[in-house]
Amino acid sequence: MILPIIAYGDPVLRKVGKEITKDYPKLDELIANMTETMKNAQGVGLAAPQIGKAIRLFLIDASPFAESDELEEEEKLFLQGFNRIFINAKIIEEEGDEWVFNEGCLSIPNINEDVYRNETIHIEYQDENFENKKDTLSGLAARIFQHEYDHIEGILFTDKLSSLKKRLLKKKLENISKGKVDIGYRMKFPKLKK
Repeated sequence: MILPIIAYGDPVLRKVGKEITKDYPKLDELIANMTETMKNAQGVGLAAPQIGKAIRLFLIDASPFAESDELEEEEKLFLQGFNRIFINAKIIEEEGDEWVFNEGCLSIPNINEDVYRNETIHIEYQDENFENKKDTLSGLAARIFQHEYDHIEGILFTDKLSSLKKRLLKKKLENISKGKVDIGYRMKFPKLKK
């Protein structure tokens, strides 16, 4: 089932997600719905807060980036198969130079901005079977992970912009909160105080 994506301005996007266990109710159904929702919105990642659940769960399918002509063949091959579910993820260490990439977010439609992130990360997480995993990610895979990880920490990519950029985007962000945005997928907008 395709779920509505929570729009910028909703408090759930600012909550730090709670860890979950394998007895979390209807987890398989939730993961299936999130996958369908992400694909419908043509996203490469989706975190549980973006569908209204403040839990430590996100998924990534980076295969659309594998089509890019700007990437090395090795990275394209990795991204083609980088389709995973991350439960209770942790970044253990970040390293390498920060590099810039133009990011967007399904919860903040029609806004893309340059964001600096570390090149390489060392992570721990559980997969959909709650098996413990460790991995090292670099390049675009690390960036997508960091973006989704920020969601379960209550952080949005716009938080990483300069104060000038934030001021320039203020009206656009307010319009998203009010539902004044043209998008091709279902969204749920915050209830604004009168």
